[in-house]
Amino acid sequence: MGPEIPIRKASRAEAGEVTRLLSGFRDYYGEAEPSTESMHEVVVCLFDDPNTEFILAGEPACAIAQLRYRRSAWTGAEDCWLEDLFVEEAARGEGTGRALTEACVHRARGRGCKRIQLDANEANGKALALYRDIGFESGTPERWDG
Repeated sequence: MGPEIPIRKASRAEAGEVTRLLSGFRDYYGEAEPSTESMHEVVVCLFDDPNTEFILAGEPACAIAQLRYRRSAWTGAEDCWLEDLFVEEAARGEGTGRALTEACVHRARGRGCKRIQLDANEANGKALALYRDIGFESGTPERWDG
């Protein structure tokens, strides 16, 4: 077992780091849009949304997850959507993705969420294997924490 990976909720002062990591995620998939500038504008706005959190891993930050919360008519509680999770190449294979994903599940439970859902690119076999190992299922990308 390696050293503990520091994980924290990003502060507004870290909007630049959040943008840098989300831009890295965009670049990883070879996308050109949104531009880094427009992404930064949205990131700054999302810090004002109480239903959005950016979670950073590493010091300095080398990984990010974006959590979005919404009330569900089906559970009567909040659901969590793990919208984005990205680990920079140099930090892959060291447990950062696992630690960050598990921290996101823990945050969602702590907020009272009954379900957590995520999107994963079907071509990203390593990420899919990690999510399955943590308890997510393909086809129904949710984890019931009821």
